Amino acid sequence: MTGGGLLVAGTTSDAGKSVVTAGICRWLVRQGVKVAPFKAQNMSLNSFVTREGAEIGRAQAMQAQACRVEPAALMNPVLLKPGGEQSSQVVLLGRPVGELSARGYHGGRQQKLLGTVLDCLAELRGTYDAVICEGAGSPAEINLRRTDIVNMGIARHARLPVLVVGDIDRGGVFASFFGTVALLSPEDQELVAGFLVNKFRGDVSLLEPGLDMLHGLTGRRTYGVLPFRHGLGIDEEDGLRVSLRGTVRESHVAPPVGEDVLRVAVCAIPLMSNFTDVDALAAEPGVVVRFVDRPEELADADLVVVPGTRGTVRALEWLRERGLADAIGRRAAEGRPVLGICGGFQILGEHIEDEVESRRGHVEGLGVLPVRVRFAREKTLTRPTGEALGEHVEGYEIHHGVASVTGGEPFLDGCRAGQTWGTHWHGSLESDGFRRAFLREVAAAAGRRFVPAPGTSFAALREEQLDRLGDLIEQHADTDALWRLIESGAPQGLPFIPPGAPA
Repeated sequence: MTGGGLLVAGTTSDAGKSVVTAGICRWLVRQGVKVAPFKAQNMSLNSFVTREGAEIGRAQAMQAQACRVEPAALMNPVLLKPGGEQSSQVVLLGRPVGELSARGYHGGRQQKLLGTVLDCLAELRGTYDAVICEGAGSPAEINLRRTDIVNMGIARHARLPVLVVGDIDRGGVFASFFGTVALLSPEDQELVAGFLVNKFRGDVSLLEPGLDMLHGLTGRRTYGVLPFRHGLGIDEEDGLRVSLRGTVRESHVAPPVGEDVLRVAVCAIPLMSNFTDVDALAAEPGVVVRFVDRPEELADADLVVVPGTRGTVRALEWLRERGLADAIGRRAAEGRPVLGICGGFQILGEHIEDEVESRRGHVEGLGVLPVRVRFAREKTLTRPTGEALGEHVEGYEIHHGVASVTGGEPFLDGCRAGQTWGTHWHGSLESDGFRRAFLREVAAAAGRRFVPAPGTSFAALREEQLDRLGDLIEQHADTDALWRLIESGAPQGLPFIPPGAPA
């Protein structure tokens, strides 16, 4: 028996597909439905490692948590990790299989992956009561229709009903809804069941005349109007956002427990990956997290973080061009806290031998940690556990660089030299005891009277946030109609909208 299904598409990138999918998943699991997420193809530098050692998008890992199931490679069979303007690493079923240009991928490779994608979806639908699929970008990218395997392409082959999400906060949502459907072929239009308005501010009754007109023009209903809520952009795919309590430049910070706040500056390096690592810092009361790109912005920071990157050598050059490399070197020499994670850890080392990622050969690092890095063709994908600062730590590793530590004090898989720390472990700051111990060290070195809140649980905050997403769906969507759509399959007989109508 095949389980029910739904494709959550969007009028644009960042319309809210990821969080709406997570919200539907959390609502369903609270109703006793066995549900799983699915995204056929994801382009993101924020990724996660499953227990089986497979790399998938962090958004799908978050959606699996919303479903209360373990993340698996089946949930995101194709992951594209950009390495520049023209190429991406292709990760298939959790393992890298090569680098391809956009032309090479859309020119043939993508369509060859359709069978694998459909097999993964079929396996999930045979296991779960429902599978909630997320699209990518917009389904109306008509230049890509022939090779599409993530939007209407998968909906056609798997006969999935499609719910189109639009961000009304951006404006033009009615035109976006109408234009999205009008640009589709009649075959694809038949699969579009209706719309979901996201991020609405104000009185819904003022929106209703427009929704009625939209129904008259398209023959399709609106399944709900979700109100705008701060701080729900968890585990973003392509947006720079501290997702639990803040944004790029301004954090919504709970009052500190001690007398001082703690200021964290994250270097916004090119091809930054897994910037979600700092979400756990932003969740701490009294911790202000901001992303920076100028050396003067490091001056008042109590902690500087050099995050992961898909282009270690390119990021290193960027830091030097911007003057940030010298500023980081001065901080390290003065004993002011610096943390490097994954690619950031490699940047802080003495030198890098890279014939894999940048193919630049020998490159001098910042030299603030006694570490030498060699890039291997095989990617490390693990879920390590260990101890640091007297606390249990869990994390995950995603890297080609192999680090040889020649000095300093051991720190997870990396090292510590004075107040400069480095590790390949993503997600380590989500371990509450370790995070608090680390922040106490940072506060002492910075001379701040900052005290970590003893009761902050990152896992509990994440669960609370997922429940808020489920509440949005339960309270502001027509859940009876939504469930009938998921359970019964693709709609039939909806009217064709000719391009350009109405006159």
